[in-house]
Amino acid sequence: MSFFRKYLIPGFIFQSVVIGGGYATGRELIEFFFSSGPIGGVLGLLTSGLIMGVVLAAAFEFARVHRAYDYRQFCKDLLGRYWVIYEIAFLLLLMLILSVIASAAGELIHASLGLPVIVGTLALMMLIGLLTYFGAEAIKGVLTAWSLLLYALYAALFGLTFYYMGDSVAQSYQEATIGSTWASAGLLYSGYNLAVLPAVLFAVKDQKSRQESIGAGVIAGVLVVIPAILFFVSMMSMYPDIENSPVPSVVLINALQIPILSAVFQIVIFGTFVETGAALLHSVNDRIESSAREFGVTLPKNFRPVIALFLLTLAVVLGTNFGLVELIAKGYNALTLVFILVLIVPLLTIGVWRVKRASPQI
Repeated sequence: MSFFRKYLIPGFIFQSVVIGGGYATGRELIEFFFSSGPIGGVLGLLTSGLIMGVVLAAAFEFARVHRAYDYRQFCKDLLGRYWVIYEIAFLLLLMLILSVIASAAGELIHASLGLPVIVGTLALMMLIGLLTYFGAEAIKGVLTAWSLLLYALYAALFGLTFYYMGDSVAQSYQEATIGSTWASAGLLYSGYNLAVLPAVLFAVKDQKSRQESIGAGVIAGVLVVIPAILFFVSMMSMYPDIENSPVPSVVLINALQIPILSAVFQIVIFGTFVETGAALLHSVNDRIESSAREFGVTLPKNFRPVIALFLLTLAVVLGTNFGLVELIAKGYNALTLVFILVLIVPLLTIGVWRVKRASPQI
């Protein structure tokens, strides 16, 4: 149980944060890796997993050494007075992600049950508010359990795809050439996902040694990329036509013609929206509480879901009425570059140096 808590839970939490929206539908995998072809896509995902594992290992150890488990303290310790650059970028990203998952949840409920879009959005908000009220331990438990369910689902999808359409997958790989962009795609995809790294630091408070921190980080890189590889290879059963699908997962599942799989997949996908929103908003609550403690103020427990629901509502309003989310999305490549420059590069240079200086013994 100690191994599971220290080495595996951080990876499951990180995977839960990054999987909402595009990852779960397969659209992100198409956007980043499709141009590299069937083989190049897998190589790109392996590259991305390697980079994420290295960066997460450095981040978890930095957080352990500095006892910095909320993103504000973590970035202040890492970036000094420039930490506010990360926070501005993070808040922009937060609005984008919350708006996307709120909209996607509404559309999913409408498409599957025929209910108004607002029903799915309100259900998402209620579940996220409930999780943030119960705090870190509840979020860890729910996100870990849902991640295990997600792994089972992707494994089933992979197995069923090979059972029914294995010849198509084999043909795609036999005829494939390796695109030249797989390495850069892996780098960009890792930067895209590592932007939310400080939001999962609440999951590594149990680490007591460098071995545990680094081990948990490396394992997290593996855990986050395994479902993506299974999903990507499964989609190659419909290569190259699946490229033009707005929701590749639906196309693939419909092709398998297994109604129960479709129903389960929709439930699990809705759960990933809850996972992503709850973890991100929990990190914001931790950041606010950290600031309050500096002024000697203890915030009531009821404050957590209020903040979560306020930010969710704000994201929906901004995305629906003011086009802010569309503006952020258009500039997301630039935003990703900001995260690479202000988080990943300092972490692998200044961060590693400070960890060695503070704790020279491995």
